[in-house]
Amino acid sequence: MWSEGTIGIPTENGKYKSVRYWVKHYEEPSEDYGIEGGKISKLTLRMDGEEILNYDRGWDIKPTCKEAEYALAILMKEYN
Repeated sequence: MWSEGTIGIPTENGKYKSVRYWVKHYEEPSEDYGIEGGKISKLTLRMDGEEILNYDRGWDIKPTCKEAEYALAILMKEYN
């Protein structure tokens, strides 16, 4: 149910920003607790030691930057 890892998000200068993630996902979607009614019930993203997104059965911190938005899209495709 829990997965964690690191995603490299490309930057404008050709380098990558490292985004660390922790995601709790289920086999079945949940209209009540999942992101967009999907399978992810908890998700945390951190970059440079700062929390840039947190979802715990609801949004605590919505994506704060484009790296968070990109990482969210990747994880939604993978787990949701």
